[in-house]
Amino acid sequence: MTAAKERKQLPWNFSIGDETQGIFRILTEGITTRIFSGENVMLSVVKLEPNSAGTVHRHPEEQWGVLLEGECVRIQGDEELTMKAGDFWYTPSGVSHGIRTAEIGATVLDIFSPPREEYKKQGEGFSSST
Repeated sequence: MTAAKERKQLPWNFSIGDETQGIFRILTEGITTRIFSGENVMLSVVKLEPNSAGTVHRHPEEQWGVLLEGECVRIQGDEELTMKAGDFWYTPSGVSHGIRTAEIGATVLDIFSPPREEYKKQGEGFSSST
């Protein structure tokens, strides 16, 4: 049997709106995510309620984020920038970052490479590195 056949095969189609899909994770109060992981890339559909804030943290994985809906303030290093739907960002490995919302919540699609090991199972929290 080839290595490809030994790996667990993922479905090839998903829906951001289908909340039964993915691995559910509570990041902090008011912020949840659903995780979809392949071998080399991981997607995270993050829902932020109004007036929520994520812990500023860092991790060794590279991260891209796309603001799908709503508004947020993206914190990266010493900078803060207001983002609107359609904006996206890149966070290099090891850079401190976070996010917060005001009166409007947000939906973000985060992309990690390589996948974050701690996100491959249900759990809580952003990261062990703050």
